[in-house]
Amino acid sequence: QLWLSFAPVADTIAQHFLLSTEQVNWLSLVYLVVAIPSGLVAIWILDSVGLRWATILCAWLNFAGSVLRTLPCMLFWIQTPFALLMGGQSLCALAQTLVIFSPAKLAALWFPEHQRATANMVGTMANPLGILLANVLSPALVKKEDDIPIMLGVYIIPAGLACLLATACLWESVPPTPPSAGAAHSNSEKFLDGLKLLVRNKAYVILAVCFGGGVGIFSSFSALLEQVLCANGYSNEFAGLCGALFIVFGILGALALGLYVDRTKRFTEAVKIGFCLTSLVCVAFALAEGVLMMVLLTALTVRRSDPSFSTCQGGQDPLDWKVSMLTMAGLCTLLSCCLVLLFHTPYRRLQAEARSSPSLQDLGSPAANHAPLQQALPPALLGHPQGPSKDAAGAAHS
Repeated sequence: QLWLSFAPVADTIAQHFLLSTEQVNWLSLVYLVVAIPSGLVAIWILDSVGLRWATILCAWLNFAGSVLRTLPCMLFWIQTPFALLMGGQSLCALAQTLVIFSPAKLAALWFPEHQRATANMVGTMANPLGILLANVLSPALVKKEDDIPIMLGVYIIPAGLACLLATACLWESVPPTPPSAGAAHSNSEKFLDGLKLLVRNKAYVILAVCFGGGVGIFSSFSALLEQVLCANGYSNEFAGLCGALFIVFGILGALALGLYVDRTKRFTEAVKIGFCLTSLVCVAFALAEGVLMMVLLTALTVRRSDPSFSTCQGGQDPLDWKVSMLTMAGLCTLLSCCLVLLFHTPYRRLQAEARSSPSLQDLGSPAANHAPLQQALPPALLGHPQGPSKDAAGAAHS
């Protein structure tokens, strides 16, 4: 939740550290920028050193970043607090790339196929849960500028606890017995070879662009929600409540959807319907003018005022968020159309595991074990001398 800890109280942070609104926004948006180069490094770390050491590295980076953010409040002679704040956020951003990419690998290595979607959903929802806590906790802790050091100190506690647990309690990267046929037959592909397979896979590229765009829209909307609602006269506490409701209903929907796709295996249909519904909600939010639509979308109460421009930051240029919201709705609609119209591919991993023995204890020789997987994968991905790798299978079914 560290990446969004400043956004719900952006106006107070700007006044306390003598920053502009744009600088405060970059304290959250730096996560998206850092994720671009560090994402590839995080994937390599997960594949090369395993889940255990990647998780420990992530926990220590996050803890170091949370401590670095508090230095401007303790060292009063510092003339450029923005540099330390940005440095701390950047370390936390490096840690978050490891966190975001871990759930899928954890689910594939530790859970059987009928539990994989639910396990992936639970791990993935940890990030929105942190956003929920930040939306509630930051406005609750910061009532005035003097409360900012308290807020930064409170956020060190979960980071330190996670660091302690990761260092002391994690012992293995993989279970002693593979939980599924796919996990039993996975062999690591070379990193660059795996990337080449992915970029040549049309279905994967479409899914990556659409899903990546959705994550970017969600992250930007979460970071700027306080300023968007502030333009309509709402307080920081109310904006934080709206962000919390936004996350709560998303978690409930993800829980229901994870259980559904675990039973039905209708992954493609569920993703397409979810994207389309998200686009409709974005359009409605961008065009909402009355009390009824605001209540339906974010469970808001009666609107207090409706000025055209933001008046939250005295002495700064007013901000109009209508164009930004319409742009967000347009991008989300475009991504939904691309996914629905262009993404049509069978889930080859399910096909491979369906042809494999349901019991891992019945698996025979290595050559016999690889045969069902080889029948389900395209010929282009079967050139590896040890059979299809985990990365090749992931590229095929993506």
